[in-house]
Amino acid sequence: MKQPLELVFLWHMHQPDYRDHRDGEFALPWVYLHALKDYTDMAAHLERHPQMHAVVNFVPVLLEQIEDYVGQFASGKFRDPLLRLLAAPAQTPLRPDEREFLLQTCFRSNHTTMLAPFPRYQRLFDLYRGLTHEGETTLAYLSDTFFTDLVTWYHLAWTGESARRRQPLLAELMSKGEAYTYADRQALLTLIGEELRGIIPRYRALAGSGQIEISSTPQTHPLAPLLLDFKVARETQPDAPLPFAPAYPGGRTRVAAQIEAARASHAGRFGVPPVGMWPAEGAISTAFVKQLAEQGCCWIASGEGVLRASLAHGSTAAADSRAAYRPWRLESAPGLTLFFRDERLSDLIGFEYAKWHGQDAARHFVAELAAIHAATPAGEKSVVSVILDGENAWEHYPYNGHYFFEDLYTQLEAQPGIRTTTFARLLDAEDALQPAILPGLTAGSWVYGTLSTWIGDPDKNRAWDLLCSAKHSYDQVMAGERLGAAERVAATAQLAICESSDWFWWFGDYNPATAVAGFDRLYRRNLSNLYQLLHLPPPAQLEIPISGGEPDAQTTDGHAARAAVSTGSGVMRRAQEHPAS
Repeated sequence: MKQPLELVFLWHMHQPDYRDHRDGEFALPWVYLHALKDYTDMAAHLERHPQMHAVVNFVPVLLEQIEDYVGQFASGKFRDPLLRLLAAPAQTPLRPDEREFLLQTCFRSNHTTMLAPFPRYQRLFDLYRGLTHEGETTLAYLSDTFFTDLVTWYHLAWTGESARRRQPLLAELMSKGEAYTYADRQALLTLIGEELRGIIPRYRALAGSGQIEISSTPQTHPLAPLLLDFKVARETQPDAPLPFAPAYPGGRTRVAAQIEAARASHAGRFGVPPVGMWPAEGAISTAFVKQLAEQGCCWIASGEGVLRASLAHGSTAAADSRAAYRPWRLESAPGLTLFFRDERLSDLIGFEYAKWHGQDAARHFVAELAAIHAATPAGEKSVVSVILDGENAWEHYPYNGHYFFEDLYTQLEAQPGIRTTTFARLLDAEDALQPAILPGLTAGSWVYGTLSTWIGDPDKNRAWDLLCSAKHSYDQVMAGERLGAAERVAATAQLAICESSDWFWWFGDYNPATAVAGFDRLYRRNLSNLYQLLHLPPPAQLEIPISGGEPDAQTTDGHAARAAVSTGSGVMRRAQEHPAS
């Protein structure tokens, strides 16, 4: 009798740190909006289907921000401008800059699935769009009632489908449709706070029951292979231009600190350190894998493109179509097992199935798994790893993917030949698969199998050079006695934020200009904050955008910014990763 196919879903939950740590203000609202819509729904899908198992990967800096928002709701003192406006008393007139902010912010979503289904919300957009043709002055005719309804509808559109089905308040507010009162908004705020407060306990309960494994990522989602060595980018792209700096100063120490901070953070929230990690962007190199193994990590996962490139170097296994369906190990990193995502199946969920009827998509996915199972030789076992962001794809699905997940999980539960599991369970099983030995590892990521998304472009390289200069200053100050203990902790935490992969991801002409400009400002602001925490004047070059090169004025004018977001593409939201080529 054939052994069941082992299926591991890994849902990666991540947002960068949007806080300005000088005043605690949030520059962008995506942490609490995704928490409200996606992290709640992904928990609910699993709660409805207790036979389903999965790995849920939480980046520590995301959990920190969720907890920060929970604290804001508890105190009623909001450090997010969008929440402040939702909570504003009815008699408070909006300032012109607040009106402009709401117009720029409250239409950022997928309009097909999150605006058009709600006629009253669509009417607000149609009113606004009609007036934009008349010029900026005409927009002044919009009343404060328009903006009150707008900020209310935006939050209603970002609620999860699971909450809509169990919270009568949401149905009542959606049915009301307009003329929302201060009491309405206060009730909605209370509900949002309750939803956010329940997220971490819900996932902790799922892990406690054994239904899920919670994994982690180094603390602030750094692109660790490049922190260790810029030159690994050339393992897949030999001619890739590199930053002027020869290397990131003290990279090994910083990577170790990022790993250890994540393990301690995870243990504090979930009781034990994580068994495994999803490296930021699935980016790995030989040196990084060895370091993870040395620091107690038992498994990691990466992209199938990395496996193909690694096997291509003189190995007959390069042509093995089943290579991604078994675990692997590096001889130089004993004790750590590598798994590789099935790119095609992962990208079907991430990019294609949103266009299908949910039941058809689920049937197709299960049939694809059945075909893999049927092709597995007798006496062998296949492990299929389906790995993707657990937050960004669902707004492209009707009802935030509710019916797709209901059909998918129901069908998988009924398949005797398919068993959902976790990486930790696979390692602990009595009949655990013995990893194959990977003869060598070619550095890369889950995006195209290369590191080109984070280095090689002139703007990306300039961003690295700015970070290297800041790290030199950090090292010099920390070697002395200028800073007290608390100041040293604050400076190190700020450095970790600057090391996030997200800043480098956004630079490049393949991203929308408005989004690039926003993350450009955030990155340079973070670097400036680091210099100030070191009691050093920030370099003048941090006033000049990395992308574009013109000194900062007040970024894009309001009309241009609104034009960019009015398409419903969500340009300021972290995009789903590019599908594998």
